[in-house]
Amino acid sequence: MRRGERPPDRAPLGEVAAVFLRLGLTAFGGPAAHVAMMERETVVRRRWLPRERFLDLLAMANVLPGPSSSELAIYLGYVRAGWAGLVVGGVCFVAPAAVLVALLARLYVRFGTIPQAAGLLYGVRPVVVAIVLEAVWRLGRTAIRDAAAALVALGVAVLSLTGTAPVTALLAAGLALAAIRTAPRGLAAALPTVPAGGAVAAVPPGLGGLFLVFLKLGAVVFGSGYVLLAFLRADLVERLGWLTERQLLDAVAVGQVTPGPVFTTATFIGYLLAGSAGAAVATVAIFLPAFALVAASGPVVPALRRSRVVAAALDGVTAGSLALMAVVTWQLGRTAIVDLPTAALALASAAALLRLRLDSTWLIAAGAAFGTLLGAPRLP
Repeated sequence: MRRGERPPDRAPLGEVAAVFLRLGLTAFGGPAAHVAMMERETVVRRRWLPRERFLDLLAMANVLPGPSSSELAIYLGYVRAGWAGLVVGGVCFVAPAAVLVALLARLYVRFGTIPQAAGLLYGVRPVVVAIVLEAVWRLGRTAIRDAAAALVALGVAVLSLTGTAPVTALLAAGLALAAIRTAPRGLAAALPTVPAGGAVAAVPPGLGGLFLVFLKLGAVVFGSGYVLLAFLRADLVERLGWLTERQLLDAVAVGQVTPGPVFTTATFIGYLLAGSAGAAVATVAIFLPAFALVAASGPVVPALRRSRVVAAALDGVTAGSLALMAVVTWQLGRTAIVDLPTAALALASAAALLRLRLDSTWLIAAGAAFGTLLGAPRLP
């Protein structure tokens, strides 16, 4: 146990379950809000660990692929209650959102085509596009710190628009920025050639296929939960044809109005494709790598992060992730913004997020009300 951490008294496993179940039911607002709530509960109120240790764990979660706030919950459960706490902390944080998303998916499948639901989604979709756009802007101001990172991000955007698989584009971004920042001056070494087509082989939309696709996503998606959208679109919309653009937008919208990690979008998609069993399989598959990575990374990640080459590669992957987010925002925007009212709603939502810092949940509620009142137009 590290100095400043609270001794393991008073049934720590039950305490871990209670804390993360409550957070899983109330943690609206995305990863930044989740981290703030966890810090308040575990550092300030319960003194499970000192703030310095909390920041170390947060840094580890941010350099691993997968949902960072869920990985932080897994780390904190381990600090408080060991290996059992690792499992209980993660499951209790993810499960409430997954159950709620599955219930909403059932309602969507049953009622998604009636006029009232169509109008609601008509108003929500442009708000979702604005939310992702604001996240790109906010995160980009931190991640794109020099001309090299900006150049790498631009290159990833071009690769994405020309059909390169997201995994390949991110790998190229990491290698490129590592080469630029660590090469001797005057030697901008030629970048290694990375073969395209990093996605898994096509599989039928059965439970086995769902598991493989979402397991891969959970193991390779790096950065904000919104980067998941680029991977989902590349695999499920373009390559496999399992979803339409509108279904993907609706899945993202549900992820926005529910507490917990954005990665529970997988629960919604799994239900659309294979019912309750599909929701369970997709959820387990996409979160399973997070548990494995957290369990294995304790002594390794801090040492890797101190390496100049690895740190530069991670910065390149982060810049590439933001580029993928920007590209998918533009692609989804073409589906969501279909007329002047939706364009005005997207612009107003972006302005409210950037200038007024309104909570995204309230904006989605406003978009739903707007769309319900106006009604969705009949589109060809």
